[in-house]
Order: sequence, then structure tokens, then C-alpha cells
Amino acid sequence: MINELLTPDYIFEASWEVCNKVGGIYTVLSTRANTLQQIFRDRLFFVGPDIWKDKENPLFTESETLFAEWREYAKEKSGLSVRIGRWNIPGNPIVILVDFNSFFESKNEIYTLAWEFYQVDSLHAYGDYDEASMFAYAAGKVVKSFYLYNLSRTDKVIFHAHEWMTGIAALYLRTRVPEIANIFTTHATSIGRSIAGNNKPLYDYLFAYNGDQMAQELNMQSKHSIEKQTAHYVDCFTTVSEITNNECKELLEKPADVILMNGFEDDFVPKGVTFSGKRKRARAAMLNVANKLMGTDWGDDTLIIGTSGRYEFKNKGIDVFLESLSRLRQDKNLKKNVLAFINVPAWVAGAREDLQVRLKSKQKYTTPLECPYLTHWLHNMEHDNVLRTLQYLNMHNSADDNVKVIFVPCYLDGKDGIFNKEYYDLLLGQDLSVYPSYYEPWGYTPLESVAFKVPTITTDLAGFGLWVKSFKNHGINDGVEVIHRSDNNYFDVADGITETIAFFSSKTENEIKEIRKNASEVAEKALWKHFIQYYYEAYDIALRNAEKRQLN
Repeated sequence: MINELLTPDYIFEASWEVCNKVGGIYTVLSTRANTLQQIFRDRLFFVGPDIWKDKENPLFTESETLFAEWREYAKEKSGLSVRIGRWNIPGNPIVILVDFNSFFESKNEIYTLAWEFYQVDSLHAYGDYDEASMFAYAAGKVVKSFYLYNLSRTDKVIFHAHEWMTGIAALYLRTRVPEIANIFTTHATSIGRSIAGNNKPLYDYLFAYNGDQMAQELNMQSKHSIEKQTAHYVDCFTTVSEITNNECKELLEKPADVILMNGFEDDFVPKGVTFSGKRKRARAAMLNVANKLMGTDWGDDTLIIGTSGRYEFKNKGIDVFLESLSRLRQDKNLKKNVLAFINVPAWVAGAREDLQVRLKSKQKYTTPLECPYLTHWLHNMEHDNVLRTLQYLNMHNSADDNVKVIFVPCYLDGKDGIFNKEYYDLLLGQDLSVYPSYYEPWGYTPLESVAFKVPTITTDLAGFGLWVKSFKNHGINDGVEVIHRSDNNYFDVADGITETIAFFSSKTENEIKEIRKNASEVAEKALWKHFIQYYYEAYDIALRNAEKRQLN
């Protein structure tokens, strides 16, 4: 199929998350790089912000020799300060990190031109808008300089911009180097996320919302403006799921040309005996922390479940997960003790010393510590949403509770002071995961879960959940339970989660083995080797539209 499509000779991808691990876009780029690198062999360049100048960036290895002549030329001719090297991920693609600070003094001129050429409204900019836009402008200049110095008009070149943060780069190149074909991917519309985050109903009223009007109401004019104008002016506009595409149609008034679903690689998933050993150690670690914290003696027959991700209490469905656990306590069908972990980084003050003391001891404890549901102290205990909800639901991990909840409010980076294990090294110890998102353009967390053979519960408001729903078989027996979620069925969702966990608790060992196998087969369907074809479609559309543009 690829042969029928126009394919680029060179690809440049710009994102704030290149060599900068912030969120899901990092996962998209870093896991896909190897698949593209195998085909394009160093004709693939990632452009990112140089924000680690005084500290060593473990994700980046600088090279003095790569494109050294062009680097000097770019500095002398365009005042561009760049570092070139390789991203320390599978495939080791070439990376250009750009220092954008010198452009702040030209900010007003840059915004004026964006307005004159593309009606981008930067008047209401605040927060991270300026920083992102100066990086985007610098990224555009870097690609222009590289193109003029190293490439020729006969080369087919793609520039791929990710999120509103790089919109100015795409528009700059459209004006200055029209030969380059532009792709823009919005991973979540800024205005859709804002509507959901402000507790306004997003889905039932989507048809009635006017994006520009909502941007004004929510003080999001500038981000919305750059996102909308870029979507309209690029050669190929893309997003990551059908759900987000509905937002694009309504709020940006532009449907995507292609849906680029987020795949991943499973090269970080351990195999065979290594997997079994790690799973055993993960379970032992989670049960040990729980028992020392709560003064219990729960064993390996405990049903260990968990959720994780960014601390977006409503959007990620943390609220409804807690509600479902509260209901589970009264469920007559529950056949096992349930230990639920909420692995969500919050405003952490530090690891609990009293818990550390117990963890160092070989002793068994029969009394709980104070706050026996929290592994690390927080700065804002009285205002924290998880703690307040546990209080409200009267969930205190009392001795007779058959459902206990533990909040782990820190990054599991192997150095947290309690588990001292990385996230993936604990994830594979779970029996079940729950991600009942209200706003989730794609949803890597449930996908990672099934990759580690942990069956998951998600919703059809997550792009991943909607994708799974398109299969003939989906349900917890198939590895992924997709619960219907809308603006106003919160308690139905809670009941659905409760029922699924109770149902799962009665499964035999052999049934669970089969479910875990089914879960990993779902993950296999999402490998990049299956999803990369959509990128080739996007390249083809962009290159053809760029050709048409130049003929006009």
C-alpha cells in the first residue's frame, strides 16, 4: 500500500516533549521513532526545546560532528543556537534542541505577523503561551535554515507539528518555505479539555458549543486561536481518536483529514521467567507496604487493583473510581479482599518516616499507622481531592474493611522512598486496573496495562476504549471492559466498575490466565507496525496538498 502513496524524503517533527518527558505525547513520539527510523534512516529529525542547558539531560546525547557546518551557518546567518545529537530511545533518532530565549525580544513582531498572515489572536496570551510560541518560532526557523542549507527543492519534506504549542512553527514554514508540506496533530483540543476541566458538560452539548465563544468565556482565546488557525491552514490536519475528532469538527470547525491513533512498542515489557519474577516481587512489595501501613496481614490471594496517571480528578475518573470502591464494600458478590492503589502524583512533601521505619523492620504489625491510606505526606492534606473523598465516603481502611484504598501521591521513579520501584515494575503486579476517564483523547494507561497482561476497565469516552469497542469481542473476559460513560451517568459508571470487579473476583486461576492472555493480545493490535499506515496516509495528503498550493 505504501508504494501507491507519496512518501517524504525527510521528516521533521517538532514538539515541546522531544527529549522532555512531560506527558502522553512523549510516549507517542518516543515509541514511534524506532518504526520510522528503520525506514527513513537518519532522514527523520526531531526538534525540541533546549531547556536542560545547565543540567545533563539523560534523554539526549550531544554530538559535535553531526551537521557541524550547518550548525555554525545557522548561528552566524540566523542567530540560531542549537545542539544536535541523538535521543536515547530505541532507534536513537537525530534530535535538534533549540534555545529560543533570544526570540522573546521580538515577541510582538512575531505575534503581529501571525495575526496579519493567519489571524492568530495572541493578544490574550498568558502562562505558557509565550514560551511555547517562542520555541515554535525558533523551531520553524531551524527547519527553514536546515532545508535551505542541506536540502533541495526536489526533496519531498514533511514538517509535523504537535499540539497548539508548535502551531506557529507550521504557519511560519507555510509562509517562508512553502515547498515544505505541513501536518498538524492536536492530541486534545485546548478548549475541549478546558470545558471538561471546568465541570461543564462536554458531550451532550458539543453540537451547541461555539469554540470561539467558549474560548472567550474560559479565557483561552490565544491557545484556541493558534490551534484553530493552524488546523485550517496546514496541508494535513490530524488528531488521535474519533472522540477528539468530534471536538475538532465542533470547536475548531475543521474535521481531521486522518485519525492518527496512538500505538506503542512492547520492547519494555519483560518476557517469560523475568516477567513472572518481576510480577511476584511487585505483589510482595505492594502487600508489604499495605500491611505495614495498615497493620494487616493480607496475603497473595488479595485482589490488587489500581489506577494511575495525571491528577485530573474528574477527567481521569478518579472520583468515580473511589465511588465504585465505596460501593464494592457492600457487594455480596465480592469473593476476595480488594487492595486498591491510586498512583497519582500530587503535591508531595516526602515519604513517611514512620512507614519507612516499619518497612525496614522484619516485625509484623497489628495496629495501623495514622492515616493508614497514604504512603507519602502531602503539603495540602486538608484540600486534597482524594483524601477529602475518602473522608466523605467514610473509607478509613478500618480493620473490618474488605476493600482498602492506598493513595501513592508521588512519581514512581524508583526513588520515592517507600516502594523504590519504577511504575512499570509495580504495574505488572496488579490483577486489574481501572481508568474510568471522562476526558481522554486516547489513553495510554489502559493500553500499557494490557501490554503488561493486566486486564483493564475503561470507558467509551477514552479514545482507546472506543477503539476496543470496535472489536467483535470486548468485555473483561477479553481483557478490556469498556463501560459506557456520558455527561450524566456517573453512578451507573460507578456501578459498572463495582460489578466488573466483583465478577472478576470470582474467576478461577485458569480463567484469569486466559483473561491475561487476551489482554496482551489487545495490546498487540496497537503496536506501531499496525498504526504506522495512518501516518503514511497523512504524509501523502500533506505532500499532495503542498504541491497544489504551489501551483496556485
